[in-house]
Amino acid sequence: MSALDEIRRSKHISLTTYRKNGTSVSTPVWHVPHGDELLVVTPSGSWKVKRIRNNSAVTVTACDVRGRTASDATALPGTARLLDEAETEAARGLLAKRYVMSRVGNGFAKLLRLRRQPMTGIAVTL
Repeated sequence: MSALDEIRRSKHISLTTYRKNGTSVSTPVWHVPHGDELLVVTPSGSWKVKRIRNNSAVTVTACDVRGRTASDATALPGTARLLDEAETEAARGLLAKRYVMSRVGNGFAKLLRLRRQPMTGIAVTL
């Protein structure tokens, strides 16, 4: 199996973004493959979004829920772009189809009428 197939099949990926000084920061995230891209949704105020605005270069590696990567896991370089509101909503829908916990969390938020923070979608091209 190729590294790209492994990443597309995994439940979590380690999304590595880069600070202005070049320091890498890795974060485990849910993702959904969509065409040639991987879609991720994150709060709009997160540091991931701020770092991607400054530098669109990212690295993606398959990982577990805690962000641990296997010793033989291959990291693939990619380019990230931030999605607009409509694309973000579409990405949220695709993530909800793939992850049961996303549906549960969204359901509780609606049921309890919780205010939800704005979200931003990220499309990663490998």
